Amino acid sequence: MGHRSDRDALRGNLYAVDVPALVAALNDEIWPEDALQLMGDAVLVVARARVDAAGPAGHSCAAALRDRGWEGDHELADQIDAMLGVAPTPFLKSLPVDLDELAGILEGDPVMGGGRIDLRTGEVWPQSAIEYLEEVGELDPDEDDDQRWLDVACEGSRASYGDMEMFIGALGDGRVAERLAQAIHGRGAFRRFKDALADSDDLLARWYGLSDDRHRGRARAWLADEGYTPTPTKPSDA
Repeated sequence: MGHRSDRDALRGNLYAVDVPALVAALNDEIWPEDALQLMGDAVLVVARARVDAAGPAGHSCAAALRDRGWEGDHELADQIDAMLGVAPTPFLKSLPVDLDELAGILEGDPVMGGGRIDLRTGEVWPQSAIEYLEEVGELDPDEDDDQRWLDVACEGSRASYGDMEMFIGALGDGRVAERLAQAIHGRGAFRRFKDALADSDDLLARWYGLSDDRHRGRARAWLADEGYTPTPTKPSDA
């Protein structure tokens, strides 16, 4: 697997907790590029159902995560090693959080971003949803209960901008890298960057892979700093 469609299929199988499909993905000789965060979560889902089915791929994934060392990689590797019984369980509380949703409020528009996580369910509440409930007078009586909610402050797009710089740097010296470097200067950098990639399906898929995995990793690392580790699960199980 190596294209964006493969990554999307993997993501869908994670949400569906489709263990046979995830086992097949883990046993594939080629994993999607820059998808170690997704593959690590696949290991956790498979190991939770049947540890022996995740063993070889799990060890390989944990080693690859540690070797890569992006933000959130070591936290996921620790979780995998604990699940496979080769390391102590991290002192973190499990929480069924959607990392994509968490990344969205962590790194969105500083004006509209931020929100809360419901510690009972793992549900991510954007600030806009909270403000809407305030306006219509439908906030839960426990809305201000510190035991129920974990506040999420928006950190803005600085880290995402760094992802673009990393991607460009990995391309080396060439016309494409030069064009992309010019695109990210000034307002509208993200839009211009994607427009500049639009003519290359391969580069666009590589960008989405890097961006998705780094967003996912940063959300995981943020949770760990707050004392939690995400547990992959179906949205309806949250």
